[in-house]
Amino acid sequence: MLNRLAALAYGLFAYALFLFTSVFALCFLGNFWLKRTIDSASRSTSVSGMLLAILIDCGLLTLFAVQHSVMARPWFKRWWTKYVPEPVERSTYLVLSCVALGLIVALWEPIGGVIWHVQSPWLRTATYALYLSGWLIVVGSTLLINHFDLFGLRQVWLFYQGREYTGLPFRTPGPYRWIRHPLYVGWLTVFWAAPTMTVSHLLFAGGMFVYILLAIRWEERDLLAYHGQSYARYRDETPMLIPGLRGKAINLKADLSGNA
Repeated sequence: MLNRLAALAYGLFAYALFLFTSVFALCFLGNFWLKRTIDSASRSTSVSGMLLAILIDCGLLTLFAVQHSVMARPWFKRWWTKYVPEPVERSTYLVLSCVALGLIVALWEPIGGVIWHVQSPWLRTATYALYLSGWLIVVGSTLLINHFDLFGLRQVWLFYQGREYTGLPFRTPGPYRWIRHPLYVGWLTVFWAAPTMTVSHLLFAGGMFVYILLAIRWEERDLLAYHGQSYARYRDETPMLIPGLRGKAINLKADLSGNA
């Protein structure tokens, strides 16, 4: 029997780990304070060394993508909650997500090679401001759709109070009225707003861009299955990532039956 206080403490630990890892990720991608960041010089100038670095980085991206998407699918949750207590399921997912992100920060192999480098101090400052605004969009988007539910705190708090967890109703607050995925817009801003874009950074940003497009497809299929016609109408009427584009023009073609 899971102890309520232990579950709450575990949820708080998972959230604290998430905050800690997020700060390191912000510094790693923005080239702040850390000795080795995503745009650091390559450790090897040989062809074999560069290829090995690319393989390591692609492996880290793949690990992150698989962990993030497979563990978020309903069929996986149904399976692993046979072994992980349901009140701490999302907190455990958060811990493992932090591990996957932490491995990227710790083990990423810079490749070097500059794609672009903004020389103007004013433009560099503007690019850094855009980068930080991307993080603010990410945080703001989670707050609008219930930050504490998304990161597992609501689950462990309800369990601590002896109350049953219930899913949240479908809502479209703030920017969700204009685009379906402002959270991903924030992440894409973070990945691409770089005053210096190295080959290593481009590999990361490009890999994450591909992953986000795939993740949207899988996520929307689950949302259609869960919310039904409410989400189907929303998807058809609301652009995916860019305000002003009709939802149907960029429809991911997921349907209520869950077929790809």
